[in-house]
Amino acid sequence: MTYEEARALFPVLRRFAYLNAGTFGPLSQPTIAAMEERNRFDHELGRGGKRWYESVFELRTRVREAVAATIGATPDRVALTSSTTDGCNIVFAGFGLRPGEEVVTTDSEHPGLLLPLHASGATVRVAEVTTRPTGEALETILAHVTPKTRLFALSHVLWTTGQVMPVHELRRETGLPVLVDGAQSVGAIPVDVGELDFYTVSGQKWLCGPEPTGALYVRDPGRLRVALPTYFSQQSLERDGSFVPKDGALRFDSGWIATPGLAGLEAALTGAPSWRFERAREMAARCRAALAAGGYEVASDGEATLVPFVAPGDAAEDALRLYEAGVIVRDLPGTDRLRASCGWWTSDDDIARLVRALAG
Repeated sequence: MTYEEARALFPVLRRFAYLNAGTFGPLSQPTIAAMEERNRFDHELGRGGKRWYESVFELRTRVREAVAATIGATPDRVALTSSTTDGCNIVFAGFGLRPGEEVVTTDSEHPGLLLPLHASGATVRVAEVTTRPTGEALETILAHVTPKTRLFALSHVLWTTGQVMPVHELRRETGLPVLVDGAQSVGAIPVDVGELDFYTVSGQKWLCGPEPTGALYVRDPGRLRVALPTYFSQQSLERDGSFVPKDGALRFDSGWIATPGLAGLEAALTGAPSWRFERAREMAARCRAALAAGGYEVASDGEATLVPFVAPGDAAEDALRLYEAGVIVRDLPGTDRLRASCGWWTSDDDIARLVRALAG
């Protein structure tokens, strides 16, 4: 599939310069069709009966396999969730952190990680990485490790700066468990979980699936307590509520995920072109260059597909003005920055429209 053919599959691109996959990725026509077809199937089968239930579990299995292939894992280590926040809650609830024990994070984490981290009751040590070159991130984070540190919890790609964090190096250097928020990485840059312990996946961002969909990778499921059990967690259940958990990470599956959403995610995962990462990185570099040439301060060192930059006026008002001009970006709350998300579907014309709208 050529770039032109692939881009033509996204209806939203006919109207907008869509630069907001860091929030929601664009939905392709095959993804939309898969959702509609599954919705029709569910209604015709009445969402009941042997055939329908078998189809649900078969669909969950296929999605699990597709997610696993995307992140270099095996399906038995992948739980299906509704979001990266869901995944973070599952890990923090089951990890068994005690008061006084420490978790090291960074100064630019999304609330979807920070709120579950705070609720864990652990002492949080924050490494200030955003004010330093990305090349110093490993040293900066390691400086916050103490004998009380039990876990690293951080994003692979920071949502406000686009910096890529040294998640594998942290695991290698310390041997400590690492929980990775993969909201801005999976689907945007190549991801291989390797020796990482926990890795959350967002289906609705760079993977261009519907919301709410996601996943959680767990390297050693037996070492994480099932603290938020659902119907999908158990393979046998007693009258008093005691249960035998399913094998592998399937015990961490969160509650029911609507089948049209799963069908859409499956279509999105199987339809992504093989050249997507190189193209997305190239377009992000072109976006940074075009913004810099236009006199805008780009607040990114160019390692990922997020391009934050200083807004010409009030960031929230500028985001609204750009939308009305046919360009979709987001403002970063509490800052003077806008953020452009450059995917493999981004064109030079999209970038030119952004620069023109900013000046207009």
